[in-house]
Amino acid sequence: MGTAPKSCCSIFRESTALRRINQRNPNANKEILMNTNRDVAALVARVLLATIFILGGWGKIGGFEGTVGYIASKGMPFPPLMAAGAIAVELGGGLLLLFGYRARWAALAIFLFLIPTTLIFHGFWSVPVEQMANQRNAFLKNAAIMGGMLMVWAFGPGRFAIGGERENA
Repeated sequence: MGTAPKSCCSIFRESTALRRINQRNPNANKEILMNTNRDVAALVARVLLATIFILGGWGKIGGFEGTVGYIASKGMPFPPLMAAGAIAVELGGGLLLLFGYRARWAALAIFLFLIPTTLIFHGFWSVPVEQMANQRNAFLKNAAIMGGMLMVWAFGPGRFAIGGERENA
């Protein structure tokens, strides 16, 4: 019983404070709405970016031998180790990005992983003509994803993240 009046008073104080803020800054509601929109957009972007890596990493686990063989076909050293590293970055980084936990570091790791991956596995300039369009599209897709990763790294995961925006700042 003793807490109900305190609760009512605190609500009144908060609403009074919000009215003062709105009187001083008539755009306060617009700013709150814009921040919420920004945070929702950051969440949707993280989900979209993370999905391709989570599915790719999971698929590499199920098709480990095929992944090792593909890596070996490109002349890479230690194909099983490289495949395990790709799974760790794709699945681990994808999950961190999805949940927004240490999202900036996850985005940076994925960005750095994509540099050699894109150059080695999607070098459209060195494939037969009939493969060139597909490899160019894959190259450009990876470049676009790298841009998204840089955005997460630069601006953070948004408010709707484990640990929130501040932990990842």
